[in-house]
Amino acid sequence: MNQTFQALFLSAASPAPAPAPAPAPAEGAARAGGPGRGALALLLSAHPAPALAVTALITALAVAAGRDVFGSCLVALAVLTGQLSVGWSNDRIDLARDTAAHRRDKPLVAGEVQVRSVSVAACAALVLCAPLSLANGAAAGGAHLIGVAAGWSYNLGVKRTRWSWLPYALAFGLLPAFLTLALPGRPWPAAWVVAAGALLGVGAHFINVLPDIDADLAAGVRGLPQRLGRHRSRTVAALTLLAASAVLVLGPPGPPDAMGWTGLAVTGVPAVVLCLPLGTSPDSRLPFLATLGLAGADVALLVARGTALS
Repeated sequence: MNQTFQALFLSAASPAPAPAPAPAPAEGAARAGGPGRGALALLLSAHPAPALAVTALITALAVAAGRDVFGSCLVALAVLTGQLSVGWSNDRIDLARDTAAHRRDKPLVAGEVQVRSVSVAACAALVLCAPLSLANGAAAGGAHLIGVAAGWSYNLGVKRTRWSWLPYALAFGLLPAFLTLALPGRPWPAAWVVAAGALLGVGAHFINVLPDIDADLAAGVRGLPQRLGRHRSRTVAALTLLAASAVLVLGPPGPPDAMGWTGLAVTGVPAVVLCLPLGTSPDSRLPFLATLGLAGADVALLVARGTALS
């Protein structure tokens, strides 16, 4: 990671060479446009939809867990900066691959934002994430930073291996620990909460990769979903998302009540249906966005049932 971190800073500090006539953007080059257009392109390079969704969900859980306004704001800022750093680093590290795949939906590939701007943003967000995380306490902050490091490790090469699911499982599984370890007594989250988070992360990984499987294979990216193929990856995604919902309902002490069974139906059945190729194009992002919605439903279920995380 140190070499990549240095490379990001070097690209941020170096002057931008003249744009080449090829469709790929030159280092530091960007299309002409006002500052508003550039700021929007920079934001889109950070994968804002999942970043904001994860931040909102974890902040809601922090409030439900008993964090006050200041503590909840610290959680929100730490999670947001961590998510943004992972998103920006993903597009920056994958620039050559995305260019070869003609990913014109990527602002960097389309030349709508400067390469050095994304480099600076990724590094700045990562630097800010560290003190914001540790402000929640050493144990809680350490758990969150391990999760952020897992996200960076995915971008730096784990995504190309059969262990591509592991950073997602680790990062999502540790998010409940980030909340509970900041509470009085620093309790570790219940095992079922960690398991549900990890399963949700794995399901999100398989759903997120589905649209890009063909391009990934052409570029030599052979994570677990690419090795399994589109059909089997959809099945794995459905099973893991369904398992996450089941753990949230069946994991807490005592038998599930009517609300729990209703929540399992609300979150579990759509998890299976949305993972099936029901007329959606292979490159559709709808299943991934639906996964974020399911995660929101799971959080709402936890809050409504008043289930403690530890």
